[in-house]
Amino acid sequence: MIVVTGNNIVSALGFTSEENYLNFKRGKSGLRFHKSLFHLEEPVVASAVNSRLLNLHFTKIAEAYNNHKNYTHLEKMAIVSIADALKQNKVDMKSNKVQLFLSTTKGNIFLLGSKYSRYPSSASTLAGTAKRIARFFGNGTEPIVISNACTSGICALAAARRAVMSKRIDTAVVVGADMLSRFVTSGFQSFKALSSEPCKPFDKERKGLNLGEAAATMILQNKRENKTVKNSVCLEADAVSNDANHISGPSRTGEGLFLALKSCLQGFKSEQIAVVNAHGTATVYNDEMESIALTRAGLTKVPVNALKGYLGHTLGAAGILESIITMRSLCEGLLLPTKGYNVSGVTYPIDIVKEPRHTDKSYAVKMLSGFGGCNAVMLFSIHHDTK
Repeated sequence: MIVVTGNNIVSALGFTSEENYLNFKRGKSGLRFHKSLFHLEEPVVASAVNSRLLNLHFTKIAEAYNNHKNYTHLEKMAIVSIADALKQNKVDMKSNKVQLFLSTTKGNIFLLGSKYSRYPSSASTLAGTAKRIARFFGNGTEPIVISNACTSGICALAAARRAVMSKRIDTAVVVGADMLSRFVTSGFQSFKALSSEPCKPFDKERKGLNLGEAAATMILQNKRENKTVKNSVCLEADAVSNDANHISGPSRTGEGLFLALKSCLQGFKSEQIAVVNAHGTATVYNDEMESIALTRAGLTKVPVNALKGYLGHTLGAAGILESIITMRSLCEGLLLPTKGYNVSGVTYPIDIVKEPRHTDKSYAVKMLSGFGGCNAVMLFSIHHDTK
């Protein structure tokens, strides 16, 4: 079994997974109204990590690692997230059997075409960013960058899972990170995809998505079945597909996502699944497509929730962050509500979680869809201590 032996979330709702999860349970949102973000003419609703607090956390970690180089906001988020996750086990980051997997859609894109002389040119590339993060911790293994639009987080977990399964490496440190930038914000504005109010996944009044920035980390290791620890999170299966429908628009039939769900859940019954954590961006076409794919996959009776109403769409961090929150809730036998949802606005009658629910099931599905027609699905499980 491939198990999660450490995890962390850095977001507008906190700097640990526990702090973030508690704020999710309380129904808090990190989304805020920004009147002139990056001096853009249109106002934006987004979640942003507090720079002052981030710098305080990072400074302590930099002192501990005796590393005082200049790092960008994104790199600091990733480093703080990884450092906390590492505290939860005894990973030797200097081992050549430990590898970093970075999930990001844009990296330090703000450095392109600008004059930030305090950062080296390598920081402007995704590969360079990944190396800078890995080398901070003394890890000399060549890192792997996964940049596959919104599916990056699950694709990174899938690549890492397979690497550990193959015994090519012993430990995978998977971190997803993206930061707010003028490029990303104006890009989504040009698509008319942003909502001027907090998003409402699957709701009939949904008007689009919100953006957010965050970093989230999962440490993956191979764990023998007779050594399973209490409430261990296991990565059971994964699948990735691409329907190549459109560069920015999802398939109207949900074909690609349906195929990914079918492949990932082969051998499992819908009755075993506690919840499907959907992508749920609150755009008209994404939510409709997901409802179609879930129906085609025979999952209409499985509870579905979406977490974008708490932090917005955190891009490369989304798949990892939302998986951590989902598995934390499953450990407590709790299904979190879809913040912002009131009345269904999709054609097919899927079971959207509107209020907190109890569950005694041990499996959860996380699914993502992204630009270019890509889709990714992962099946997680909780193994409780039977001693």
